[in-house]
Amino acid sequence: MPTKTKKKYVPGSLGKYFAMFVAPALIVYLVFSIVPFLFTIYYSFTDYTDMNPINLHFTGIDNYIKVLNSPLMRTAIKNSLIYAVVLTGAQVVLGLPLAVILNMKLRTRNLLRATFFFPAVFSSLIIGYLWNFILSSSNYGLINNLLAKVGLPTFNFFTSQNALYSVLLTQIWQWTGWAMVIFLANLQSISGDLYEAAEIDGASGFTRFFRITLPLMCPSVKIVAVTGLIGGMKAFDVIYSMTSGGPGDATQTVMMVMMRKGISDGFYNQGAAFGVCFFVVVMILSAIMNTIMQKWSDSIQ
Repeated sequence: MPTKTKKKYVPGSLGKYFAMFVAPALIVYLVFSIVPFLFTIYYSFTDYTDMNPINLHFTGIDNYIKVLNSPLMRTAIKNSLIYAVVLTGAQVVLGLPLAVILNMKLRTRNLLRATFFFPAVFSSLIIGYLWNFILSSSNYGLINNLLAKVGLPTFNFFTSQNALYSVLLTQIWQWTGWAMVIFLANLQSISGDLYEAAEIDGASGFTRFFRITLPLMCPSVKIVAVTGLIGGMKAFDVIYSMTSGGPGDATQTVMMVMMRKGISDGFYNQGAAFGVCFFVVVMILSAIMNTIMQKWSDSIQ
């Protein structure tokens, strides 16, 4: 009997099937991401408000001038940058050594991994309401109640000087475990032969960490740094649930101001301009971060 030869597919022969499977996801992405973004750019050059929703007129860059001249915008960008940089730095500084420790042969390491990662499972909105109850300076605030019962002075976590950093502490608590898991996955891909060779050569634990572990952790550090920076710049839900942008403008971020101007106040044109400015700022920061991480990666090759 003649043997059947298995049909071989050459690159490009599955093109029509590839398009068939990709098309639904591409259509959803275009409809719910690209098209709204294009409308946002369009509305940012018009006089679109809740008082004028139909007869739109082209206003040039007036909305951008108002946004850039607004003290609220400068405050929002400053708070967003502080929030994103501190949160990202804390995730790397705390998550990396934590991953190294939990990569050791500890009896309870699986339990500890689950415990540290557990807060990241919850929505930031829920975490915000939870910590708002814990840190509250009113009669039901958990921490201040405990301080008062043991005779210690209470502390107001939500003053104009403390509010932003109080929110940051809750997010560091929530997301350090997520960074730990990313670092842990990278650590487990590093060959143990490298550590054995270094140990034979007499390298100390610190030397092994800085000469072997840290350079080989570049991919995961890049992921945590870039995603953490972008996520920090987009912070909205936890701030909304904990402080609603207050007291005053102490915790106003770009997303909070964009929602306030574009939805609450009804100035959709200025809200759209805020959104476009936010997009540009995030793109610039992401490019800077990628450049820094790429130089670090190239230096250890």
